[in-house]
Amino acid sequence: MGILTRFKDIMSANINALLDKAEDPEKMIDQYLRNLEKDLAEVKAETASVMAEEARTKRELNECNEQIAKMQSYAEKALLAGNEADARTFLEKKQVLVSNQASLTQLAQTAEANATKMRQMHDKLVKDAAELEAKRDTIKAKVKAAKAQEKINKVASKGMGASSSMAAFEKMEAKADKMLDEANAMSELNKLEEDNNIDSLTAKYDANPTNQAVDDELAALKAQMGL
Repeated sequence: MGILTRFKDIMSANINALLDKAEDPEKMIDQYLRNLEKDLAEVKAETASVMAEEARTKRELNECNEQIAKMQSYAEKALLAGNEADARTFLEKKQVLVSNQASLTQLAQTAEANATKMRQMHDKLVKDAAELEAKRDTIKAKVKAAKAQEKINKVASKGMGASSSMAAFEKMEAKADKMLDEANAMSELNKLEEDNNIDSLTAKYDANPTNQAVDDELAALKAQMGL
């Protein structure tokens, strides 16, 4: 039966496994629920058809069994009445019914097995639909929480990028401070060197007050002595 092949995967369907494959579980769960409801309607209609077939084959088998028992009873009554020919006719009819009985039994067993499978699929779908309904709000709440956490993670990653940039700026600032300090130190050294040169140069032209007084005193002494 096509319906059994078509819905065989329903028996092993796992809601959580299907949701794990979904890119957006929040949308997937609604879609899956709609699919379940559609499948349930189809399976319910097919199950009713298969169950009707089961009832029909069982009814025909029961009617055949009743006819076999009836032909056996009439054959016995004919023999008791001394009508062997009539008994033979009833037994011939019984043989025809017995040959039909085997095929009817097989049909009834097949119809019963099919009906059992269809009822199992129907019950599984009903259970899955009820389970999904119960889980829908919980799953959606988890999805929203996950999306909120993703946003927080993105903001946090940007914050880490800002911290990295701040560290780079601080490093550059420290480098600039070092360069400025070195330039100031060099300027100070140049100034000291320039001051030292000026001092040496002016000293060259400055008279020594002490030596001039001695020279003046020596000249006066020479004048007194007539030298």
